[in-house]
Amino acid sequence: MKQLFLSFAVIALVSFSACKNQTEEKSDTPEMVEEQIMPTTKVTFGVRGNCGMCKKNIEKAAMSIDGVTEAIWDIDRKKATIAFNEDMAHEEDIHRAIAAAGYDTERITADQSAYDELVKCCQYDREMAMNLDEPIDGEEGNHHHMD
Repeated sequence: MKQLFLSFAVIALVSFSACKNQTEEKSDTPEMVEEQIMPTTKVTFGVRGNCGMCKKNIEKAAMSIDGVTEAIWDIDRKKATIAFNEDMAHEEDIHRAIAAAGYDTERITADQSAYDELVKCCQYDREMAMNLDEPIDGEEGNHHHMD
């Protein structure tokens, strides 16, 4: 009788372990669920600016759009790389938000009044090249950084 009881106990334990392992294998990680829910598009486009404060303002403006998950502005190359969910945001909205903050993008020129409200170090040359493959000679790393 003891042997029969122990046999049932061992079988039950093995069965529960197998069920638990099977359940764990099927559960999605939070990262997998997020990827399934939020398809991400990444775009890169030119944005004019000068310094670390510009970087902070440009990235903040892009991130203000619902659905934007990442915004990085490269000071030396005058380009922004933006990741966003196309179901929630449109690239044109991101351009508008950055221009509303006073910064010209490849598609939208900031209003003069928004540009004029920028602090002096952020008032960039409105004719400067943007979306560069390489930094302008002599200018790489030559910026006032705001950390």
